[in-house]
Amino acid sequence: MVSYMYYINNFFIYSILGYLLELIINKINGKKVGSGMLYGPWTPVYGLGSILVLIFSKFIFNLLNFNKFIEIIIVVIIMMIILTFLEWIGGVLIEKIFHVVFWDYTEFKFNIGKYIALEVSFIWGIGSLLIIYVIQPIIDKFIYLIPSFITYILIILFLIDLIVVFSKNKVHK
Repeated sequence: MVSYMYYINNFFIYSILGYLLELIINKINGKKVGSGMLYGPWTPVYGLGSILVLIFSKFIFNLLNFNKFIEIIIVVIIMMIILTFLEWIGGVLIEKIFHVVFWDYTEFKFNIGKYIALEVSFIWGIGSLLIIYVIQPIIDKFIYLIPSFITYILIILFLIDLIVVFSKNKVHK
């Protein structure tokens, strides 16, 4: 049985990895170095997305009894849909709540509005495979070694970050 601490730690690991990924991409593209609106070194949509990948892929692999190749194709398609929906929801909510647009895919050939592009959806599908078969096996080797007090500190810092950002947003309205 996997505990809730496993998923919380995965959330923080992937949120931080997502933050670092965004930093690298922004630096390469000559854009403002930063990721999102939080002050800490995390981008929660990557943490949430990775948790969804872990939960849904485990469910799908346990549910299906097809050959591995067919199961992988199904996982990629389902994760493309789920993560694209997550990205769309995130974009809409950020714009509605904070009046900021962090990404805009209207320049992409296969965009579906501002927050969805099929090219990016494909990246989410491939990223899901990377998480399942490459990154998560590495993380699983050490995730249980993370002391619970570290997790609690991260939770507190994350909550403070959210409170500050949401408080700041209320002042500017």
